[in-house]
Amino acid sequence: MSRTLAIVIAAGGSLALLGGALAFQYLGGLAPCHLCLLQRWPHAAAILIGALALALPGRLLPLAGAVAAATTAGIGVFHAGVEQKWWPGPDTCTSGDISGLTATDLTQQLLSNTTVVLCDQIAWAMAGISMAGWNAILSAVLVGFWLLALRRA
Repeated sequence: MSRTLAIVIAAGGSLALLGGALAFQYLGGLAPCHLCLLQRWPHAAAILIGALALALPGRLLPLAGAVAAATTAGIGVFHAGVEQKWWPGPDTCTSGDISGLTATDLTQQLLSNTTVVLCDQIAWAMAGISMAGWNAILSAVLVGFWLLALRRA
């Protein structure tokens, strides 16, 4: 496989995964949680890196693409672990502790119409694997394509 084809597959895979996430959100009505949103940024970076890597020779850009794909895979593993209750998620994934709030503060918080999407709730799964789990698996495969492009540079 050529460097170009490996880059197209790797960056195209990130494009497909990011597009799928956006489709689930805007067409399927599944609001993303904080960790879902964090998984999207490395895919966006990998798409940009892929475009640059197609235009510029060298090993640096495929390496950066591999790092981006590995980053989103790592966040996906962490998120899947939070969903499975293997470890706690960040505070941004819960409504937080309300014990220190006054009745007025609590009322303002409830009326602010902010919705917190919990990171430890699985919104969608296929074959028993959540979207975060699929992102981790498929992004790990994309790392392999980036590394193949690196070897072909």
